[in-house]
Amino acid sequence: MRLTINGEVQDLAGPLSVAGLLERLRVDRRKVAVERNLAIVPRAAYETAMLEEGDRIEIVAFIGGG
Repeated sequence: MRLTINGEVQDLAGPLSVAGLLERLRVDRRKVAVERNLAIVPRAAYETAMLEEGDRIEIVAFIGGG
């Protein structure tokens, strides 16, 4: 399955959920927001939101500061 993740095209074996993608990328899902095709994916839907060929994914990390 070909996805664009943060502007970079990647080929990954599917089927794959948002949660599966974050696990594969070793991203802590508690510290990011995920956008799929310009729509925010609710954290509660990470397990059930299945990715499809050609999806555009943006993963944004939360950064603390002061």
